Amino acid sequence: MTWSPTSWKQKPATQQVGYGDAAALARVVDEMGRLPPLVTSWEIEQLRGELGRAAHGDAFVLQGGDCAESFDDCRSEPIAAKLKILLQMSLVLVHGTRKPVVRIGRIAGQYAKPRSADVETRGDVTLPAYRGDIINKDGFTAEEREPDPTLMLRAYERAGLTLNFIRALTDGGFADLHHPEYWDVSFATGTARAQYEAIVSSIRESLDFVSAITGVESEVLRRVDVYTSHEALALPYEQAQTRRVPRRDGWYNLSTHFPWIGMRTAQLDGAHVEFHRGIRNPLGIKIGPAMSIDWLIGLLDVLDPDRLPGRITLIHRMGATGVQEKLPPLIEAVQRTGRTLLWVCDPMHGNTETTPQGIKTRRFDKIVDELEQSFALHTRMGSRLGGVHVELTGEDVTECIGGARGLAEIDLERAYKSRVDPRLNYEQALEMAMRISRHLRGGA
Repeated sequence: MTWSPTSWKQKPATQQVGYGDAAALARVVDEMGRLPPLVTSWEIEQLRGELGRAAHGDAFVLQGGDCAESFDDCRSEPIAAKLKILLQMSLVLVHGTRKPVVRIGRIAGQYAKPRSADVETRGDVTLPAYRGDIINKDGFTAEEREPDPTLMLRAYERAGLTLNFIRALTDGGFADLHHPEYWDVSFATGTARAQYEAIVSSIRESLDFVSAITGVESEVLRRVDVYTSHEALALPYEQAQTRRVPRRDGWYNLSTHFPWIGMRTAQLDGAHVEFHRGIRNPLGIKIGPAMSIDWLIGLLDVLDPDRLPGRITLIHRMGATGVQEKLPPLIEAVQRTGRTLLWVCDPMHGNTETTPQGIKTRRFDKIVDELEQSFALHTRMGSRLGGVHVELTGEDVTECIGGARGLAEIDLERAYKSRVDPRLNYEQALEMAMRISRHLRGGA
């Protein structure tokens, strides 16, 4: 079948919603198609090159951010907090590995979430499930749960505002190590805080030494590149920003640098795989315990027939108890194809549980356990784990159990803010970066 930005409509589409007004949906998609792109093709190509280097072990990928962004959180404080923890984690990783870190935020587009059920029941009332701010609203009324295509325009606007602020911060000195107010660890406590402050102090001394000897301030150290990513779930939204660009071949999805396909939408004959096979962005593929060898190889053949460096990132999420059994056969299968791909571990999604009180949470020790097992497995099999994918926030939330502060189930209700999945808080995210850094440095 000849590919086009709309050819996905000829395939079975999962995790999609039925809009009551087809004409309104068409008007929104047409309007978005005429609006400026959120990202550029040269940024996308630059990221693909960096992911290719990470696949060969010359860089490490840090991908992190919210499980599902909220329109209400399109404010300066939450955006700056997320950027800050990504920068701080990447600083720790650069110091530990002596390699460049590719920073990818789950940000500026992560407004849709797959759901295990199409409806939600409370008491004797059943309504459509909340599928993220890009689709409907989380209030439990029929009006709020009705899919509204104009929310895609609001998602585009919120993504644009978020990107604009991120670019202003990164270009304006927010990443400058000479400004300690951007790099403090505020409410973090314990060993991780002391280790982090020692790292920052060491790097600053090195920079001051170089500046004193050369008399030159290195401009490259004052700014960083931060790329965006989201699960490309709402296909009308993705289609609307997919276009050709001057002086480049092919089509680009210009709503994000790095879209990924989740397990629920990775059917070989499905609409999401059809859409993604035709765009030139680097692609992520989430792989969980249900992923078979034939399914995975089929996805690679369809999505990357030309074996382009940096094109495919496999993000595995097996759970701490399943990684030893489920991951090795997939690594071996990819090795047999002769492909050099980027492997990234998502230690969050396979370790989600629900407390007796009905609160979704994750245990920090299980998250770290899956991550450490994954590093060891790749090394033992002659493969390479080149990145980590985590759900986190720059705020002092209490959504995951454990970490240096020893959060317990009773602490969850104190500051549980996520509307979908639990995230690592500021302190837990920093502690994870310390663990990864020590592991990579020890294995170097």
